[in-house]
Parts: sequence; C-alpha cells; structure tokens
Amino acid sequence: MLSIRTNYQLALQQLTDSALPTGAFAHSLGFETYIHRGLVRDEITFSTWLHAFIGQQLTYSDGLAVRFLYEAVDVGLLDSVLSGQLLAREVREASVKMGGRLLEIGAEVFPSEELDAYRALVRGGGALGHQPLAFGVIARSLKVPFEEALSAYLFATVTSLTQNAVRAIPLGQNAGQRVLRAAHDAVAAAVDVVPRLGWDDFGAVSPGLEISQMRHERQRARMFMS
Repeated sequence: MLSIRTNYQLALQQLTDSALPTGAFAHSLGFETYIHRGLVRDEITFSTWLHAFIGQQLTYSDGLAVRFLYEAVDVGLLDSVLSGQLLAREVREASVKMGGRLLEIGAEVFPSEELDAYRALVRGGGALGHQPLAFGVIARSLKVPFEEALSAYLFATVTSLTQNAVRAIPLGQNAGQRVLRAAHDAVAAAVDVVPRLGWDDFGAVSPGLEISQMRHERQRARMFMS
C-alpha cells in the first residue's frame, strides 16, 4: 500500500501537469501586452517579467489565497476578496475559467466533502470558483502540506506561462527550460515570503502588472485570452 506522502505526491503531479485541461495554454496574464510593446522580446526580458510576476501577483494574490485557505479562512470570503482585488477583468475571468475546470476535474478524480461544498457554493452563486482556491481545496483535502502545495501551485503557473511564452515570443524549448531553472529561486522566495504576510497584504500587486493586464483587453491583435 502506498504511503500518504506518495499518494499526495502522485496527486500533485497530476494536478500540476501541463496536460491538465484547465485552459492555461490560452492565457498570458498580461505578458502579451509587454510583447506588443517590445519590452518582452527574448529569454532575458521574459525572465525579468516572470520574476516580477512571481514576486508580486503570485505571491500577494494567489499565494496568500492558498495560505489563508489552509488557515481555515472561509472559502466564500476568500473568493469574494480575491474577486475584488483582481482588478483586470481578463485576469479575473481567467482565474474563474481555470478554477471552474479544476473544480470539475477535481470532483471526478479527487472528490471530497470540502470540494463538494465549494462547488455547491459556486453553483448557488455564493462564489465564483477561483483557480488558487480550487487548487487549495483539493490539495488540503488530499492532506498535502501547505508548503508543498504552495510551491507546486506556483511552479505549475510559472511552467504554463513559460510554455506560452515559448510559443508567443517565440523562445526555443531549451531557452524555456533555462527560464524555468532560473525561476526556482524566485518561487522559493515566494514560498518563504507568503507565510510572513498579513491580511492587509492580500492583493498588493504592482500597478504596472495590473495596467498591462487591463491594456490587453483593447490590444488589436493577440494570441491569448488574457
């Protein structure tokens, strides 16, 4: 019989696999705007953007949402606050679309009472169903320790964005792997910072990132939905 650790590690690998059909391939979460402006154009400039994204939005938004969920803050309250602090419409909608798919997949392959309760709240209109919360509910129900869940979620997001950048800039596949390796320290730093933040830090994201995400809505030509 497999140990609890082996079971949840296998589950994490499935949940964070790039082939998981959540629609992440359709979202740039704002970096396409920087490509359009010529600011992101190669491995170095994309890596710079990615590190800023990890240190800001992934840390102060998604990462804190996962942490508060693990600390038993009401998921409905977290969903509402997350909806309010994701200022860019496309990013808010992306979080809900990917979260909805994750809730559906989770219900089929990793069912739990906690997940059923969140899905019921979403179906009843009491929540929207954001991606980090859906992931956090599934991970916690699988008894994944917080730090492992957080690092897995962050790096899965980084991997999806890098794969999208490989197509969009474009970058070579080896360049994409170098970007991912260079992101290890940024993800580790985020995992270290998130537990030391407070409620007032929730959603404290760089205005530059948010403005670029808003500008994407009116970009004339684009590959991504956000």
